[in-house]
Amino acid sequence: MDIKNYLDSTYLKTLEQSGLSASKHNETVTSFIQEAIDHQFKLIMIRPDQVRLAKEMIVKARSKVTIGTVISFPEGTNTLEEKLAEAQVAIDNGADDLDFVCNYQAFIDGDLETVRQEVLQGTQLGLQHNKIVKWIIEIAALTEKQIIQICCLIKKTVVSNFKDEQYHLVYVKSSTGFYVTENNLPNGATIPAIIMMLENASPLSVKAAGGVRSYEEAVQMIKLGVKRIGTSSALAIVSGATSDSNY
Repeated sequence: MDIKNYLDSTYLKTLEQSGLSASKHNETVTSFIQEAIDHQFKLIMIRPDQVRLAKEMIVKARSKVTIGTVISFPEGTNTLEEKLAEAQVAIDNGADDLDFVCNYQAFIDGDLETVRQEVLQGTQLGLQHNKIVKWIIEIAALTEKQIIQICCLIKKTVVSNFKDEQYHLVYVKSSTGFYVTENNLPNGATIPAIIMMLENASPLSVKAAGGVRSYEEAVQMIKLGVKRIGTSSALAIVSGATSDSNY
């Protein structure tokens, strides 16, 4: 197992969230991109406004690292039109993976059609441009029953509208890593939730995001069946260390 092939090295803090100066923040973003290139991680996951920089660095280095970005991050409440427009810009700037945040609040409120339409049209846009599409369901905001239901909704929408040879290009992803929980409960991937996702999203793939901070935890997720791991601790994972990162 080459664990690097599973790692989406992730840095998604805005300048304001980083608490850094603009120059230091830019240095941090650049260093994450360079680290992904140097260590040949599967992908670098960054904010949309950083995609063009990543593309330039990866092309210059003649690297095979791919570029992912987030859409409607982290709340997922943008309109369908706004999500599609943001995704199109990311595609134009060179993104390979589009990680959309589902409107999980609409789902919780019972507005299933809003979620169905964004999954349908967002997936369609991505696949038309030969991109990988991931749907972040934000498991920390959902009950176990809701995790199962939203996985089934996404799966049914994709299976009903796309060819079976395209299924491997669509993922259900656990978390943004930015959801604020009560009592310090986990806001990222947990083993029980990942098992539920794997059981109910198949034949779509599953990405475990947030909370995977060591090689052992990453291997455990891969053995369960996840195809990708989103983590800001990619270097620690491949080095056999344990990170204290909160994502």
